[in-house]
Amino acid sequence: MSTDDNVLRPSSGQDVSVLLLNGPNLNLLGEREPGVYGSQSLKTIEERVIQLGVELGVSVSCAQSNSEGELVSLVHGARHGQGLIINPGAYAHYSYAIRDAIAAISIPCIEVHMSNVHARDEFRHTSVVSPVVDGFICGCGAFGYELALRALIQQLERPDA
Repeated sequence: MSTDDNVLRPSSGQDVSVLLLNGPNLNLLGEREPGVYGSQSLKTIEERVIQLGVELGVSVSCAQSNSEGELVSLVHGARHGQGLIINPGAYAHYSYAIRDAIAAISIPCIEVHMSNVHARDEFRHTSVVSPVVDGFICGCGAFGYELALRALIQQLERPDA
């Protein structure tokens, strides 16, 4: 990884591209349980992460789906980029298909959850996705996405760390 004009570039010289992927029900952020998830919409969160990417010299694209199969396909497509940030939503707790899709791609991946899943229902305490990601952030609200981008960039800059 080299930097030139404050833009991260892998050894191939290409700009770094990251996919921010959100799972089921996250399209309702801002409306859905604001006491748990806050009042920001998913669009607002995505715009902030995209802007942070611009500031850090990273291209961020965003997608959301309520469909497990579509999320798997989006994860597969992410393998052509340099990194993945995923909030699998409830799929984190039982989707072996999403887990296996992440395990099948060889790019750094950070799992993020807005709420502290360990302080909620017991079924939320276990993520089947976590064992195949490079980092896990929860309980930081919308700011968790920004932390995830920063953590992913650190992974890309120091892959042996």
